[in-house]
Amino acid sequence: MAVREMKPDVYSVGAIDWDRRLFDELIPLPDGTSYNSYVIRGSEKIALIDTVDPTKEYELLSNLEKLDIKSIDYVISHHAEQDHSGTIPKILELFPDAKVLTNPKCKNMLIDLLLISEDKFITVNDTETVSLGNKTLEFIFAPWVHWPETMFTYLKEDKILFTCDFLGSHLATSNVFATDETKVYESAKRYYAEIMMPFRTSIKKHLERIKGLQIEMVAPSHGPVYLKPDFIINAYKEWVSDDVKNEVVIPFISMHGSTRKMVEHFMNALIERQIIVKPFNLSKTDIGELAMALVDAATIVIASPTVLVGPHPNVVYATFLANALRPKLKFASVIGSYGWGGKMIEDIKGVLTNLKVEVIEPVIVKGFPQEHDLKALERLADEILKKHKENKIF
Repeated sequence: MAVREMKPDVYSVGAIDWDRRLFDELIPLPDGTSYNSYVIRGSEKIALIDTVDPTKEYELLSNLEKLDIKSIDYVISHHAEQDHSGTIPKILELFPDAKVLTNPKCKNMLIDLLLISEDKFITVNDTETVSLGNKTLEFIFAPWVHWPETMFTYLKEDKILFTCDFLGSHLATSNVFATDETKVYESAKRYYAEIMMPFRTSIKKHLERIKGLQIEMVAPSHGPVYLKPDFIINAYKEWVSDDVKNEVVIPFISMHGSTRKMVEHFMNALIERQIIVKPFNLSKTDIGELAMALVDAATIVIASPTVLVGPHPNVVYATFLANALRPKLKFASVIGSYGWGGKMIEDIKGVLTNLKVEVIEPVIVKGFPQEHDLKALERLADEILKKHKENKIF
């Protein structure tokens, strides 16, 4: 990423990772990502906000050289995860007078993760300010927007809120600013679904907290910078609200066609009842797409054949994911088939312990579905329609 001036003496100096396709060895990255780092050059002191993943260390150092940075006073660490903090040791080696400025919890995590000496830290309190001369930084603690030690920095004079992972997106783009709003919205929603959704309650509080700030620019640590802060803030308000949509998400897999027949008949029954259906074949699905669908849906119906005596392993994984992400689903059910017996329903229910959902009676059939089994699926569709209408979702 080239050096970009965002406002006078405020620069984007991070790195774009065009080729990365997996994050934490878990999360698909169809559009790559970026590791955003920022320089604020005050009249008296210079601050570097976050660093980059160690694999992109050379890009950050090259950008600092382009800016002719001879000294750094503060390395502000919002979050200890290595894609933001991993190059701090190298920065401290090259700029030995620099101090890592962070909160006490992040300090302890950085010592554990990166083995940074304790004497290299300055800790700040919530709402504390630090002057760079003509620019003032205010620190806002934001625990549990992903990790417990996260904080934001608000640059008062320029009205920029640096939010670390919060409000970000995994999107590699040469545009420093969010100009393609359709693409950015999709990437930000995927990012929210995969990373932020489990912390929906905390995020609500932090959205309320920043409401009083005058914000002209939101600068996250992944993805482009927002020149229209309301664009991303309003999107988050919608995603973290308790409102759900008239949608049924159906993660499914079928080994010999029985479950697929059930899913196809059930989908048609829902569509005839004017319910939006979002099916995900787990043998082919990008799991991030499933996570995105769970952000808004009212109902999940998990469809699986019986393998030995339980659900298919891919279904177990998808169910575990839904439970871990804690979406605002209202209803859940299970459909599927078996050959000689098993405890598929019990196993699936046992995984969904985090979801505050009403379980609608499942439809489980022996062998290939017959006419009476298909009628049972239609009754399940009727029951979902009834529940959506009763809860004013329809």
